[in-house]
Amino acid sequence: MMEIRDIQKLLPHRYPFLLVDRILEVEPNQRIVAIKNITINEPFFQGHFPGQPIMPGVLTIEGMAQAAGLLAFNSGVAPGKSVYFLSIEKAKFRKPVVPGDQLRFEIKLLQQRMNIWKFSGHAYVGDKVASEAEFTAMLTDKEI
Repeated sequence: MMEIRDIQKLLPHRYPFLLVDRILEVEPNQRIVAIKNITINEPFFQGHFPGQPIMPGVLTIEGMAQAAGLLAFNSGVAPGKSVYFLSIEKAKFRKPVVPGDQLRFEIKLLQQRMNIWKFSGHAYVGDKVASEAEFTAMLTDKEI
């Protein structure tokens, strides 16, 4: 299990864009389970949508990508690398995510060749799939 301070040592993201609060499980080179607690204080709720707050679906995919980056760092990738999206495929948004929900990201590594990593991810609220996608990322040396 990893707490927020451990996560911040590996990911460059910070408020308001850090979308992983805790890691529950990690199997290096295989899978990771992470959570994000959704509160009304999230800055995107102010405009998405007033009176009916819904987390933008693309942010659930970003949360999956951040969890996937943590899987890479827990699979032997040296800290200090940057992780960039190359593609997002098969994205589906199945259930709105609202204040009070807890998102559980379940990410599996599908393939890894050199610095290219392909993942499958699901974001759950309880036992219901909120969103899912396959995505590919490239790990590179940090750029300024």
